[in-house]
Amino acid sequence: MTELRPGSIVPLSANEKSRVNTSAAPAAIGPYSQAVRTGDFIYTSGQVALDPASGTLVPGGITEQTTRVLENLKAVLAAAGSDLSHVIKTIVFLKDMNDFTAMNAVYAKYLAPEGVVAPARSTVEVARLPKDALVEIEVVAAA
Repeated sequence: MTELRPGSIVPLSANEKSRVNTSAAPAAIGPYSQAVRTGDFIYTSGQVALDPASGTLVPGGITEQTTRVLENLKAVLAAAGSDLSHVIKTIVFLKDMNDFTAMNAVYAKYLAPEGVVAPARSTVEVARLPKDALVEIEVVAAA
C-alpha cells in the first residue's frame, strides 16, 4: 500500500482514479476522499466551514463560513494541481436561502473575478448540513 502524505495524490486503481489529500483542508470526517482526480477532472467532496487545524466550525455567519469553505476548496484543488480558476461546475447547499446574497458576494470574489469565466452552478436550500454549517460547496474542476 502506498503511504499517504499531505499534498499527495495516491493511485487507487488501474482506471487512473486518484485520491487527493492535503492537511491544508479539513480531513474527511467519514469514508470519503477530499477529492478524486480522474483523467483531466477533479471532483471535490462538499466542504463546510471547518478550520483545518482545529477541525471545528469557524465562528461567524454566512460570510465567514463561505470564505472558509472556499479557502478549503482552494487548498484541495492546489493539492490536485489545479486552482479555483479551473472550476467548471459548483453545487452550493445553503441552510437558509435568505443567505444567498451574502454567500454570492464571497463566491464571486473567489470563483468569478474579473476575466474569469464563472462556473456553472446549482444552489439549493437544505434542511441541515454536517456540523450544523450554514453552507457547503462542492466543485468539479479541470486538472
